[in-house]
Amino acid sequence: MTETTLNMGDQAYPVRQGSVGPEVVDIRKFYAQTGKFTYDPGFTSTASCESGLTYIDGDAGVLLHRGYPIDQLAEQSSFMEVAYLLLNHELPNKDELDKFTYTISRHTMLHEQLATFYRGFRRDAHPMAIMCGVVGALSAFYHDSTDITDPQQRMIASHRLIAKMPTIAAMAYKYSVGQPFLYPDNSLSYTGNFLRMTFGVPAEEYEVDPVIEAAMDKIFILHADHEQNASTSTVRLAGSSGANPFACIAAGIACLWGPAHGGANEAALNMLREIGHPDRIPEYIARAKNKDDPFRLMGFGHRVYKNFDPRAKVLSKAATEVLDKLGISDPVLDTARELERIALSDQYFIDKKLYPNVDFYSGVILSAIGFPTTMFTVLFALARTVGWVAQWNEMISDPDQKIGRPRQLYTGPTQRDYVPVGQR
Repeated sequence: MTETTLNMGDQAYPVRQGSVGPEVVDIRKFYAQTGKFTYDPGFTSTASCESGLTYIDGDAGVLLHRGYPIDQLAEQSSFMEVAYLLLNHELPNKDELDKFTYTISRHTMLHEQLATFYRGFRRDAHPMAIMCGVVGALSAFYHDSTDITDPQQRMIASHRLIAKMPTIAAMAYKYSVGQPFLYPDNSLSYTGNFLRMTFGVPAEEYEVDPVIEAAMDKIFILHADHEQNASTSTVRLAGSSGANPFACIAAGIACLWGPAHGGANEAALNMLREIGHPDRIPEYIARAKNKDDPFRLMGFGHRVYKNFDPRAKVLSKAATEVLDKLGISDPVLDTARELERIALSDQYFIDKKLYPNVDFYSGVILSAIGFPTTMFTVLFALARTVGWVAQWNEMISDPDQKIGRPRQLYTGPTQRDYVPVGQR
């Protein structure tokens, strides 16, 4: 990295340039030198770490993993390749991929006693509540991979989390519908195994549909990592205290559950159901344009992307393939297709750059496959676990990493004396 300086008063602060992206002013000594803090709610102008995993240029609609464009990875690679890439810096050769895939497949089983955790939840419990609890409980079962100072234990924990998340997610679904759990079948792919554990039943052969499997694998790839978003920042913040990896990922799952983050695709599908039929789209478009109407089109626009979400381009094609393959006749899915067409041609949406985003298409695909909306965020968490563990490993390996401790702009009362309760 090259360094210049930014002069403020009589102090000079280093300006660092990454391999790509905007310059960053290093203000680590700002408080010590000036006695002042910076104020940045939401950390929208603050780099909390140095990372080599993912780069986003929202204005240009670019998303890179270790330098590789997301559309190339989604269209040409597999989720296991992307997982290896994020963890190990480079794409694997065939032998490396085979070994990595074998390692992950041998960690897919859950400790049998964990099944009793599920039976402690109500049948109508949200699957994300179950996932938070079960993932957090993993540290009570796998004591041999919680020493974060040991690189080997960190990697074992990473492999375990990536491998067990589909099993945990599938069991959460099975529990909610009252069906028996299915053990993993390690002869299948990572994604195929998950589909079988979710939709298969005992004593019946489950045939993985290659179109559905390919679409799900794309969804997993497209959600694998997304830089320093809220849940990833939560994982890093939890990890900065020295918490074990299972606790850190459980914290990330809890953050992802929020409707402004991982719940966006569920909200998008609920919106489509509210519209109900293509004939009602003009009414809702008019409402969305009305500033006085609280209705908003969900699944359009993005906080980071001010251009077309590059992930949405991939899923738009996948959505068509899945719907055509399944031959579904559903007014909600017909509404999605028509709303997409109108939004891409309506000048109002074009001017405001309200393009359909990844949440719009993923909700359509997952609904068509047969997932209830309560499972959408669970699938997001399943995929994002890869990014979380890669980010966590990177953070633990960074010698400059300190425990997270944001500052505040205090606006409460100044010091005052205590008055006994009888005198107030």
